Amino acid sequence: MQPQDGADANPLMSFLPLLLIIVVFYFFMIRPQVKRQKETRKFRESLQKGDKVVTTGGIYGKVVKIEETAIQLEIAKDVVIKVDKNGIVKDLSDVQPQK
Repeated sequence: MQPQDGADANPLMSFLPLLLIIVVFYFFMIRPQVKRQKETRKFRESLQKGDKVVTTGGIYGKVVKIEETAIQLEIAKDVVIKVDKNGIVKDLSDVQPQK
């Protein structure tokens, strides 16, 4: 008698599609997100007084004072607000002005 086709199959071949999905998921979803988080953390640590930034809420301002976990932003003349460091999204120094 001959063994059935399913009984002779390599167990690795049955897990190959699942492994392929996990590898693709890692390279297209997880790895870019980790890279983006590192860049954001590096940006927040490199903030200096006078930098122009945008908060997660869309408030544009200039860094006045940097504290341990918060940043004070000047959003208008003599108007200073305190924002959590994690609320700072991006630097405006490399953004071109709109015409």
